Amino acid sequence: MRLAAGAFVATILLLSSGCAGGEERDRQASATTTQRSYDFPAPPIVIDEPLTRSVDEALARLLPSAAVGILDPEALNAIGGSRDARLGWLVSDLLRFYQGGDEERRLVEAFERLTGVDVRKDPLFSESAWRTVTDHLIAWELPAPPRYRERKAELYTALEPGWKPFFADVDSEIDWRLVAWGGVLIDDRSPGDTSPCARGCIPALDDPALTGADGGAWYPDERLVFGVVVGGEAVAFPKNIMEVHEVVNVTIGGRRLGIPYCTLCRSAQAYLVDSVPAGVEPPVIRTSGLLSRSNKVMYDLRSRSVFDTFTGRALSGPLQDAGVVLEQVTVVSSTWGAWKRAHPETRIVAQDGGIGRSYDEDPLRGRDDDGPIFPIGDADPRLPVQVEIVGVIAPDGRPVAFRADRARAAVASGDQVVLAGVELFADGGGLRARRSNGTGGGEELPAHQAFWFAWSQFHPDTALWTGR
Repeated sequence: MRLAAGAFVATILLLSSGCAGGEERDRQASATTTQRSYDFPAPPIVIDEPLTRSVDEALARLLPSAAVGILDPEALNAIGGSRDARLGWLVSDLLRFYQGGDEERRLVEAFERLTGVDVRKDPLFSESAWRTVTDHLIAWELPAPPRYRERKAELYTALEPGWKPFFADVDSEIDWRLVAWGGVLIDDRSPGDTSPCARGCIPALDDPALTGADGGAWYPDERLVFGVVVGGEAVAFPKNIMEVHEVVNVTIGGRRLGIPYCTLCRSAQAYLVDSVPAGVEPPVIRTSGLLSRSNKVMYDLRSRSVFDTFTGRALSGPLQDAGVVLEQVTVVSSTWGAWKRAHPETRIVAQDGGIGRSYDEDPLRGRDDDGPIFPIGDADPRLPVQVEIVGVIAPDGRPVAFRADRARAAVASGDQVVLAGVELFADGGGLRARRSNGTGGGEELPAHQAFWFAWSQFHPDTALWTGR
């Protein structure tokens, strides 16, 4: 289905800068973002029953017309009058594309009729009705309405037909309630394609040119890099380049890696994409243009399988059927100066990425400085949302998080930083993790740095070291 001209397309153009590649300001020090001061009201009562015929008919009128820029007020009124709170998820999906004006007002009114909750009391409402509504739904953990996947697909695949394989997989483990459009379209360029995305995507960087540390003099010593060591070979990925591409596919130490970077989560991870079962072709990682609770949704270009970006587990497609869980290796968040002192033989991505491109030093200009800009629901209150943590899966399988700024200070002072059988140790200006065995020689454990809100929502039972 092609989008028609009109309000829907105009809204798409207005929103399309929401998750574009770029760069945030470096903030190695602890974040100062405060917790949102709002208590979500009690969730509405949900009755587990099929939708009535009249509501089904209203949805059958509402969604196809909404996908081409026409919001049917009579159909929306019928849906709001059903008082079925589960339909709030479809109202949220519509609000993603209809922000501002009478359409937004009518959708908010429908949501309030469905749930009995006045979302205007939320201080965030004045900034974004869509985020306010969606945050409530996530916090309440309301079930989705019947045939939600198919109905959501009507809206989303009208915008991006490339998402059809994701929605078509009836056995996928994708929680479609949490998935939202990130403001860009799918990167489905062929491997090695260096051309810009004609329709607007975040273009992955395949096999970038690498230079020695001396060739990295263009990058300021105080700026952030994401350091990876595989097979004794160290490579630094400058933050400004990673924020433009958000995915790099590269070979390091004889192993093939896919390295996604979620700017919204301040989280770079490194996956060994050749760690797949025999007979499975190694994936080529791409950015889908979708988000799940403000975390990028990555997928495999070859099989169109969606991955959980935080865990590397395939959630849909042939790779889910094959039970693929990609093996992770540590990503160290460090200043460039500290990294090259610790790894004098390191290489770094060339200034032009090997594709003749120029990169601004700070393209996002502090876009995310004031907290998450996409829905996340209720955040774990143990830390402010954008305090950075080092996340590790302990030997017993339990997730463990260490407050990064305090852990760095403690390790630099010679103190032990240990929790749940995991010990941190320094590498350059960042931190690695290993099994704690009392002698400092335990087996290394994969680790990476991220904002607290992101780690804690994907690992809600995480143990937390705060240094207190």
